Amino acid sequence: MRGQKVLVTGAAGQIAFPICEHLAGDNEVWGLDLFGRPGSRQRLNDVGVTTRRIDLASGEFAQLPDDFTYVLHLAAYLQSDDDYDSALRVNAEGTGLLLAHCRNARAVLVMSTGGVYAANPDPWHRFKETDPLGDSKSPYVPTYSITKIAEEAVARTSARVLGLPVVIARMNTSYGANGGVPASQLDSIVQGGEIILRGDPMPANPIYQGDIDSQAEALLGAASVPATIVNWGGDETVAQQDWCTYLSELVGRPARITVRPGVRKGGAVDVTRRSSITGACKTTWREGMRIMFEERYPEGPDGPRKPGVSAAHALEAYVRREVGKPS
Repeated sequence: MRGQKVLVTGAAGQIAFPICEHLAGDNEVWGLDLFGRPGSRQRLNDVGVTTRRIDLASGEFAQLPDDFTYVLHLAAYLQSDDDYDSALRVNAEGTGLLLAHCRNARAVLVMSTGGVYAANPDPWHRFKETDPLGDSKSPYVPTYSITKIAEEAVARTSARVLGLPVVIARMNTSYGANGGVPASQLDSIVQGGEIILRGDPMPANPIYQGDIDSQAEALLGAASVPATIVNWGGDETVAQQDWCTYLSELVGRPARITVRPGVRKGGAVDVTRRSSITGACKTTWREGMRIMFEERYPEGPDGPRKPGVSAAHALEAYVRREVGKPS
């Protein structure tokens, strides 16, 4: 992708910032965010991104052009409260308002989540795009899965009404030096904190940020009317317990894991459709985790952590609440 005008929403976030940085060298990239973290807007400006502070739920896009070639819609409501009304305004209504504004784009990627799937009793079940949907009842973002299902419905409708090619990517477990659940778990190991998992085992398909960056263009190329639905995860299915053990070996400190059973016993996905679009991932999970550790702690576990997004604030709040509870 070269010489294109690209909009990225949620641009200061864990996944979106590296994508912005990846694209900014060869494209005109605009980043939309609320910039709630100090310095997050300047960080984007420093890598050549044109930034705008816009609340998606407001639908007020006067300061945003409407001639983008591509849109990567990654912004989401991620709070630990149960304010479904606010979450729907951002995740569902905001998506429809944004897509209407950007109706002339060549393609739009709407980021959803593997959390939209209904629970399966088999922890090693790999969810396919055609599997039943349901509330995964995330303990740290209770509104997320339901309002993401609503967002998908709005995106699918918008594609058909507007004739706008859309690909809905259901992200699994993303990670890299800029953050993600594995990065948050790495931080816990370094700091001697507790890692709370909702099952044993707790499988997933971790995907390294470098692969996310390189696969985004191919996924945009798969956008269609009606919308294309695709799981976005890594090629390998791994239990979180296993990668936490590997991270502890890299750090040289134990991983203190506590299991508090939840509704979902696993979160692995079938990536056959994604592989047919993007090809294989370039980074194995072990290699990605090692790179994440070396880049996040360039001076080792006793040195300072590289600035970045640790994890969703809601996840951090949940962990703070849960640590210290009796098992």
